[in-house]
Amino acid sequence: MAPAVYLFPRSQADGLARDVRTLTQWLSHDILALVGPVLATRQMLFDFVVDKLRRRELLDPRRIRPVRVALQNQRDNLAAFAGQLDTKFAGIAQAAGVPDDLVRAACVLHRKPTTSPAYWQLWGGLQSQLGGHFQAVFAAVAQVMQRTPRSSSLVENLNSRLRNYFTLRCHLGTPHLDLLRFFLNHRGFVRSRRAERQGKNPRELMTGQAHPHWLMLLGLSPLQPQRS
Repeated sequence: MAPAVYLFPRSQADGLARDVRTLTQWLSHDILALVGPVLATRQMLFDFVVDKLRRRELLDPRRIRPVRVALQNQRDNLAAFAGQLDTKFAGIAQAAGVPDDLVRAACVLHRKPTTSPAYWQLWGGLQSQLGGHFQAVFAAVAQVMQRTPRSSSLVENLNSRLRNYFTLRCHLGTPHLDLLRFFLNHRGFVRSRRAERQGKNPRELMTGQAHPHWLMLLGLSPLQPQRS
């Protein structure tokens, strides 16, 4: 059955477009931005955006529902990079012996333009609070942000690769999808605009852990050299 089409006044359509645009901006500029709150807060805000889209779904189900469902199903994948940031920032704070909130404030500092008065105001406040640890903390935060991939770009890359498997015009059952997921999560990127991603797979990039031997992933033991 085709989805129902709802006709509503131009003013209501403009309001719907404005609301969806605002929700999209929150999602990209605040929730999924590299500089942002801790993972738990991002997840709460993400659920808020999804709920607001669900409330407006009946007004334009053909276009809003696919977006809402995709976001709802991929929340943990899209926000996974924030968990990495939280762990790394906590490590910086522990190594320098400073509060976690000051390390995150150093992260926020990277988002502000250096021409803004707010940048230098925050810089001065952090420098006075961190004292001799300021330069080391600031440099460590910059390095973490540079080396932490945003999972949104990884998910977009993965989705583009998945499309080839869903045009086979055949039924894909759960075993097939599980095998496909395992293969793609552990298959390295042959090419990448960022050198640190080349040759690594999504699992390595998202967890920060080295890829174990294939046989160990399958529950077996690595092959041993044959003795003469």
